[in-house]
Amino acid sequence: MRALEMRAFDAWNRVRLACVRVRNPGLEIDPRASSNLALARYNMGPGATLRIAAGVVTERIAGRLHFVLYPGAAVEIQAGAWLRTEVSDLHIVAYEGARLVIGPETLLNGCFVSAKLDVQIGRRSMLGPGTRIYDADQHDMDAERPERKEPVRIGEFVWVAGDCTILRGVQIGDHSVVGVGSLVTGDIPAHTLAYGRPARPCGTVGDRTHTS
Repeated sequence: MRALEMRAFDAWNRVRLACVRVRNPGLEIDPRASSNLALARYNMGPGATLRIAAGVVTERIAGRLHFVLYPGAAVEIQAGAWLRTEVSDLHIVAYEGARLVIGPETLLNGCFVSAKLDVQIGRRSMLGPGTRIYDADQHDMDAERPERKEPVRIGEFVWVAGDCTILRGVQIGDHSVVGVGSLVTGDIPAHTLAYGRPARPCGTVGDRTHTS
């Protein structure tokens, strides 16, 4: 009986996803992605594109996964990524003309990712609950100091723990770890343990290729 219920639920979600795609012409979801994506909230402006690859999964919790794409924004969720919403809501926001790429097998766990220019997160990286990424100042400081935008790059096999904030222009190298509650304002080299406000290197990290 349980298997029948799950198949019925999956079939109904596939129908809902088809309706979502009709309302959002720029939305492309691989049929091998989780049907639970039907429970997400989609707000896509004209010309925005959201591509979700095979194997992307999320929980069966309605309204906890938020996609907000302004006109002309481009978001790509690559194969096998886990958009986890059990702990808290997950927000993926791309402003007008921005680009945001979430790499394969990456875990976003109840965090907030905002792109006004360009944000890229590499393969099998992990972002913990409450973590926030901003590639811009978000607002003009005053009439003489306009908002500044710089790309954010997070490498492969990076672990950013909970309640961290990563600001514009930051690059975090492969296999690095950022401690809980850190404020990242500058680059972190590969294979580095960093934490603090602002975050500073405080140790080394080996290859994280085989971490779960």
